[in-house]
This record gives sequence, C-alpha cells and structure tokens, in this order.
Amino acid sequence: MTSERPEQAPPGGPSPSDRRINGAGDKPPEPRMRPTSPATLVVAALATAAVTWMLISRYYGDVPVLHWLPGFTLAALAVGEGITARNTKARIDRQPGTQRVNPLVVARLAVLAKASSLAGAIFAGAYGGVAAWALAERSWLRVAEVNVLPSVAGVIGALALTAAGLLLERACRVPEPPDDEDENGTGTHQSR
Repeated sequence: MTSERPEQAPPGGPSPSDRRINGAGDKPPEPRMRPTSPATLVVAALATAAVTWMLISRYYGDVPVLHWLPGFTLAALAVGEGITARNTKARIDRQPGTQRVNPLVVARLAVLAKASSLAGAIFAGAYGGVAAWALAERSWLRVAEVNVLPSVAGVIGALALTAAGLLLERACRVPEPPDDEDENGTGTHQSR
C-alpha cells in the first residue's frame, strides 16, 4: 500500500490535474456568472457605431427614413426591466409583503439582464452612428435631417435599456448571509 501526497502522483497513477478533472480530490467548481464588464459594453457600442457610420455613408442613397417606434420600444423594455429589477431585489431581500423568489427565475432574469445590456449597447452604437451621420449630413440631405430626432430617440432608448439591464443584473446578485444565524441556519436578522 502506497501513501499518496496530494501534490505528487505515484508512478503510473493519475496526476493531480487528472483527479480534479475526474472529480476526485477537490470540490467541483461552483457555476458562476460574472458581472457584465462596462468595457465590453463600451467596445460593443463603439464598434457598432463605427460599422454603422461606414455602411450608412457608403449606402446613403438607400437609407430609409427612421421611425420613432423602435426608440420607444427600447425605452418601454427598459421600463419593464427596471420594474422587474426593483421587484426582484425586494423579493431577494425578503422585504415584508413579498414572496420568496425561485432561484431558477433569478438565474433566467440574470441571463436576460446580461443579454439586454449588451443588446442595448449594440443598439446605442447603431443609433449613435446613424445620429452622427445624420447630424453631419443634414445640411444637404433631407433624409439625414429627417433621421436626426428618431435616431437620437433610439440612442436614448438603447442607453436606458443598457442601464436597466445592468440594474436587473445587480438585483439578481445573491446577498451576503447575515452574520447572526442560529444553529438551524435561519437568520435572526430582520429586513427593514
């Protein structure tokens, strides 16, 4: 019978990395979702704005007149996510008058929040590229002049969606356990 030390494998036996891969030894890693990086959102918005500017300046004759509805739709989605963020945070914090929240619902909301913040950044970049082009060309192109206000509304709605997505993502975070827990694991800490 050979004795194994954790940092060294016996000759011909599994290495420490093999034991971790096969599940022996260390605990398996817990699944985690990292918070959305603001740098990712800024890069996505700027890259989309640059591509939009290049495409629209090349095909300016085919640019349609923008409508207000997409900007309003993005803003309405932002309002919905903001309300959901407030309600989810209250339920996670177990504020009086709220029901417990299902962890699976929170996971789905976190995925929705990450997707909407990225989609909002991409839409903000696209509408920002159109707005910048329209402002630069509005003195001699009628379609550019007509597209200024709807594109600015689109930027505002998209930025609101990005902010609401980040707010919802923050609301879905697991709170720190209270310090004063009894032996049953139920906290004596009361919400205010």
